Amino acid sequence: MDKVEKSDEEWRKELTPEQYEALRMGGTEAAGTGSLYHNTKTGRYLCAACGNELFASKTKYDSGSGWPSFYEPVAADALEEKEDDSLGMQRTEVTCGKCGSHLGHVFDDGPTKAEDGTPATGLRYCVNSIGLTFEEDQNEK
Repeated sequence: MDKVEKSDEEWRKELTPEQYEALRMGGTEAAGTGSLYHNTKTGRYLCAACGNELFASKTKYDSGSGWPSFYEPVAADALEEKEDDSLGMQRTEVTCGKCGSHLGHVFDDGPTKAEDGTPATGLRYCVNSIGLTFEEDQNEK
């Protein structure tokens, strides 16, 4: 995958202040406030900074956490993981595999079965809505 590299100034020009805070500075939106938290449409979730495809709607589930949650990315290289010991906790940060933007964190308390009964990963990718855009499947409209 070709990496996207931009200066801090370029990111500030392209992103809203809220997106910049979350995606480039590692911030988070308040639980339950994100526009995609309750989204149930069929489609795909992309990085709001670079358009990299991250998650399919079929892997989204309601974790009750207050943020969109997914049990699996679309591809192994869609995301990168880094250890995060901020806020006095040991967590694993999830960033976009293409542009390095902060998306959220991954935890090992996700579902082991998908809604359709097929196996799931047991992971919970807990992601800021503000770090995502959504493209609805055209044949679902």
